[in-house]
Amino acid sequence: MTRLTVAQALVKFLAHQYTERDGERRRLIAGCFGIFGHGNLAGIGQALRQYADQMPYHQSRNEQAMVHTAAAYARMTDRLSTFACTSSIGPGATNMVTGAAGATINRLPVLLLPGDVFATRAADPVLQQLETPWAGDLSVNDCLRPVSRFFDRITRPEQLPAAALNAMRVLTDPAETGAVTLALPQDVQAEAYDWPDELFADRVWRIRRPVPEPEILASAAQLIRQARRPLIVAGGGVTYSAANEVLSAFAGETGIPVAETQAGKGALRYDHPAAVGAIGVTGTTAANALAREADLVIGIGTRYSDFTTASRTLFGAARFVNVNVAAFDAAKHAGLGVVADAREALTALREAVRGWSVPDSYRAETAARAAEWSSIVDGAYQRRHTPLPAQSEVIGAVNEAAGERDVVVCAAGSMPGELHRLWRPTDPKQYHVEYGYSCMGYEIAGGLGVKMADPGREVFVLVGDGSYLMMAQELVTAVAEGVKLIVVLVQNHGFASIGALSETVGVGRFGTSYRFRDPATGRFDGDLLPVDLAANAASLGADALRVSTVEELRAALDKAKQSARTTVVHITTDPHVSAPDSAAWWDVPVAEESTLDDTRAARAAYRAGKRGQRAYL
Repeated sequence: MTRLTVAQALVKFLAHQYTERDGERRRLIAGCFGIFGHGNLAGIGQALRQYADQMPYHQSRNEQAMVHTAAAYARMTDRLSTFACTSSIGPGATNMVTGAAGATINRLPVLLLPGDVFATRAADPVLQQLETPWAGDLSVNDCLRPVSRFFDRITRPEQLPAAALNAMRVLTDPAETGAVTLALPQDVQAEAYDWPDELFADRVWRIRRPVPEPEILASAAQLIRQARRPLIVAGGGVTYSAANEVLSAFAGETGIPVAETQAGKGALRYDHPAAVGAIGVTGTTAANALAREADLVIGIGTRYSDFTTASRTLFGAARFVNVNVAAFDAAKHAGLGVVADAREALTALREAVRGWSVPDSYRAETAARAAEWSSIVDGAYQRRHTPLPAQSEVIGAVNEAAGERDVVVCAAGSMPGELHRLWRPTDPKQYHVEYGYSCMGYEIAGGLGVKMADPGREVFVLVGDGSYLMMAQELVTAVAEGVKLIVVLVQNHGFASIGALSETVGVGRFGTSYRFRDPATGRFDGDLLPVDLAANAASLGADALRVSTVEELRAALDKAKQSARTTVVHITTDPHVSAPDSAAWWDVPVAEESTLDDTRAARAAYRAGKRGQRAYL
């Protein structure tokens, strides 16, 4: 038996948890990010200090940001490793709710250890305690319940072993993973208990690779053999399961074109003969044209978001075969659910349809559509728009600067859509865009996690001014940790993406520009705000480079690549220049009644779009 506090026992336990897949073993909890307050300082904080040699501690500047960093790290490690994140009770804990939602939506493991109010209630109400007249055991941490895949509150030391093991079970389950929360009352954290030594032995969680059931596999193979115009939709599960090579071989042998979701982009190299690029609302014309006429859609590791399906208007009369480790996702769209690991399922399907191929005419059509889109991308990258460059030109310069294995990170605004359409990936990990939650502020924090997971890659963070203003402070963390990022800060004086969307729904860019309020009109349509974001970045410890043209941007990117320090490159673009159109629809309801002409016109267009939605029955 070993006598330790609850916090000490938890930290020591976490230091001995490992994952193993395909013979590769790694630490499950690589370290702990933390911001301390009275709710976790004397408990988890003391334990982290005591076991600093076993559990690395990293200081963050914002609780939401540290969860984003942990999620990005988990994504880069194929969900085999992550970070714990600890906060005090109160605003520190509720700050983590947004990050937890993003992790759970994106099926990424993160461990949250928020402090909690006194279990003994000896000093109620304590600082930051939410008093609820009808529930004495409720705290603000209960906000984390709906965004966590597992939640427990440790009110007695005896509860810790079972709770901790359940937490590890969920973190390492590819079908169930997401945010896991262990709420820790501050008095219980400091309470001592005699723990069995077995609790602190090395424990290996082997990541399962379920194989497809033979009968289901045979049915899927039969549907593929009968198809004339099949299409693969590759999601993030392809890369998480390391199925990229077998997907490449399967697509090459069968000629089935491969379209990619945001999480799945990079599943194939952009120049693979079967690659047709992004699918859906932010997709390519090549992928979307093939989707409309497909007779069979083979979804691999995708959860079929509304952007992927163009709000269920994209796939016509196609049938579905859904390969997914999660039965919940495999059952979507009334498809044939192949509940299995993506790599195992693709390997089995490859053998089951060996010798079969799509018609030569379909291969030729795929190649022609991909070539046509490639020329459109060339035009977007070389637009030479004046007086301000187009955002697509900035993306092209970054794509050109990135090496074969370097990573681009983005999350919200207009850039994820343009990146999805235009970026030419050469590595499964090169494209890292958080679009399940599309969380503004993810970019720099996420870039930090990406770089920590694989320091040998250059990490290019693309962020707009609106998202930068929401969470720039993790530049300080990158500087403090000596983690180099190259941040391309695109200034367009507002919310470019939602501004463009507002025009299509009859709202005329209302509330989307960063401007002074005009006294004459009472609206925010005065002069531009005198905000200097490059100076802000420099004040946070980063090197700041100001550029005006794409040629200057290329030179600045070269300089940043040679530097060992985090560098922010600031460039202003024209927010009114649109990227090439995807020819897909997105369901954003428009006001049914209005006195405004543009809103009435938008409503008519909306009604037309709704007519193409499918129930998938």
